[in-house]
Amino acid sequence: MPKMKTNKSAAKRFKVTGKGKVKRMKANKSHLNEEKPAKRKRRLRRPALLAKEELKRVKRLLPYAF
Repeated sequence: MPKMKTNKSAAKRFKVTGKGKVKRMKANKSHLNEEKPAKRKRRLRRPALLAKEELKRVKRLLPYAF
C-alpha cells in the first residue's frame, strides 16, 4: 500500500498538541485591523482548539500527525 500524502495547506494551519488536541489560529486578524478594538485583536492573537466535530476531517488531512 502506498504512503498517504499529508495535505500541506492543512499542515500549515493546524498543530497537534502532546495530548492529541488540534490547535488553530483564529480568523479576522489579517486586515482592516485599525478599526478593531485592541482587546479584540489581543483575543484573536491566541490560538484556539479545534471543535471535536471538525477533528475527523482534519485527521484525514494529516494522517501522520496523530
